[in-house]
Amino acid sequence: MGCCSSASAAQSSKREWKPLEDRSCTDIPWLLLFILFCIGMGFICGFSVATGAAARLVSGYDSYGNICGQRNAKLEAISNSGMDHTHRKYVFFLDPCNLDLINRKIKSIALCVAACPTQELKTLSEVQKFAETNGSALCSYNLKPSEYTTSSKSSVLCPKLPVPASAPIPFFHRCAPVNISCYAKFAEALITFVSDNSVLHRLISGVMTSKEIILGLCLLSLVLSMILMVIIRYISRVLVWILTILVILGSLGGTGVLWWLYAKQRMSPKETVIPEQLQIAEDNLRALLIYAISATVFTVILFLIMLVMRKRVALTIALFHVAGKVFIHLPLLVFQPFWTFFALVLFWAYWIMTLLFLGTTGSAVQNEQGFVEFKISGPLQYMWWYHVVGLIWISEFILACQQMTVAGAVVTYYFTRDKRNLPFTPILASVNRLIRYHLGTVAKGSFIITLVKIPRMILMYIHSQLKGKENACARCVLKSCICCLWCLEKCLNYLNQNAYTATAINSTNFCTSAKDAFVILVENALRVAAINTVGDFMLFLGKVLIVCSTGLAGIMLLNYQQDYTVWVLPLIIVCLFAFLVAHCFLSIYEMVVDVLFLCFAIDTKYNDGSPGREFYMDKVLMEFVENSRKAMKEAGKGGVADARELKPMVGGDEEVAALQEFHFHFFSLSVFTDCTSSGEAFVICITQDMLLFLFVCLPITWMAGFLLQLRSSVKVS
Repeated sequence: MGCCSSASAAQSSKREWKPLEDRSCTDIPWLLLFILFCIGMGFICGFSVATGAAARLVSGYDSYGNICGQRNAKLEAISNSGMDHTHRKYVFFLDPCNLDLINRKIKSIALCVAACPTQELKTLSEVQKFAETNGSALCSYNLKPSEYTTSSKSSVLCPKLPVPASAPIPFFHRCAPVNISCYAKFAEALITFVSDNSVLHRLISGVMTSKEIILGLCLLSLVLSMILMVIIRYISRVLVWILTILVILGSLGGTGVLWWLYAKQRMSPKETVIPEQLQIAEDNLRALLIYAISATVFTVILFLIMLVMRKRVALTIALFHVAGKVFIHLPLLVFQPFWTFFALVLFWAYWIMTLLFLGTTGSAVQNEQGFVEFKISGPLQYMWWYHVVGLIWISEFILACQQMTVAGAVVTYYFTRDKRNLPFTPILASVNRLIRYHLGTVAKGSFIITLVKIPRMILMYIHSQLKGKENACARCVLKSCICCLWCLEKCLNYLNQNAYTATAINSTNFCTSAKDAFVILVENALRVAAINTVGDFMLFLGKVLIVCSTGLAGIMLLNYQQDYTVWVLPLIIVCLFAFLVAHCFLSIYEMVVDVLFLCFAIDTKYNDGSPGREFYMDKVLMEFVENSRKAMKEAGKGGVADARELKPMVGGDEEVAALQEFHFHFFSLSVFTDCTSSGEAFVICITQDMLLFLFVCLPITWMAGFLLQLRSSVKVS
């Protein structure tokens, strides 16, 4: 792999904070462990295919264990097994609409037939005629076609009438009803929050009627995201202010439009509405009121946050400008979400296919009804858990590979003084370094995230299973544990990303890189807070801008769609898709800004601009450093207020005190809100507020004080 020869040389030389010419492999044991784990995943897939599960999955099997489309062996003590189904290639269910919601399967006798009924069969005579004409017997194997209309067992051994028209599912040889209305009960059982089934029907009807509009709006969100990425490349210096103004105007405009539509529809005469559409009009009016109130609250909160953060944007603007230059020199960064999404889709398709194989593997077992089911016994039944862990670990591994690739490319750009000496394709060079040297580091970092994610998912599953059964104390404890694990996962994700950046710079293992990155972040704690609040908030405003633009276009289009019903669900679908697309694109920009900040912090720590210790940073960041130095000098003459924005570490004690005051006011506001709105659930809500304050707010305050003391001790040493 080209790494072992450079390992000793790298260890013997002094490690420096800059990209090294000679790199070494990192965390090789973890790479071997990950390879062994992937071999285990392959074993599961091979086992399910080798035991016949692939044939049962693709060709299907009847209720007696016979695989359709082939000659079968006789199963001991199983009647109707061992049949020759060479000419019967399709699985047909006698009652396809009889669904077992608990076990998520069709609770019906399955038979192998020669052809699926393409037209509805209303009587047994039509079923008999279909069997005689097409040679496809739709009743049990024990009943001849000539006995369909005369036998007393026809009501049990023949399909439920009327037999719906069906068509074979491509590649899976199952006869599925063409009209999926018989699955409505299954959908209604899944959507438990809808108490009135008529509401669900109207929502589904609205989605089906407006599917062209939904598709067009989803395409619009993709186009807007691409346009925003292009704009970021060229106007990054004024991007913060442009996004701020556009989001404020968009929020005010969207809120005004919602209130205008609500007032217009409320004042419209109801006498002109036909009785069948009166309920639909009331649902739309109620939805408009909820949207308008939510938009108003969101706009007010957004305006207050912008007002508070307006002075902490100097370094953010500089980093955004440099990030725009990075995208100009590294245009392939824009396509990173596509490659990552493509890799995830391929892996998820493989994982789902293997999961389906596992669902049909095992030995034949006779159930209570006398039919055959395939179940795995012994230690192999725990392959499901191994497969689920593989889903999380490998998915996180793919995402971590993206982070390492982006970090390596940006690090190469930052620490190359003459940009004309950049590699022809820094992205591909970064991918090459990742594959040759750092796959073990990525495997270790993704495994740490997996260790935190699995307990949280288990607790979420327990909470969903005990919903409505557990007491208030257990519910609060479960929610608090889930919240704490979620916060820990987010913190580890941020630390992992910076550890990957340190690995890209120093070619050190994961633990050393995480320690080095953590020390740098602690020394720049308030800068980190400012960048992560202001910078991430600005990118969040970009996502909000795309969602608001798409949602506003959806409101205008759906409001004038006359031949359709409730548009709550279509609008939610469009907004969620728009946010997902915007997040995929802007998350790359967020990674670039975070990597640039860590490089900038390292550059300012080990270089001062003097001969022999020249800065690597861009001119824009150098201007920020010079302005900071001037502001610090002026601060000593009384200009403290103006220097606070530019000086990286000012007033740590004041910051901690302000944080404590914020948490106290937040707790007081939460208690006041619960007192006025919780009603009978007052005790539960107060308990949740106390747990949140004790286990989230106070630890954050203590951690801030600890980081302040640690930073002071580091400075002294």
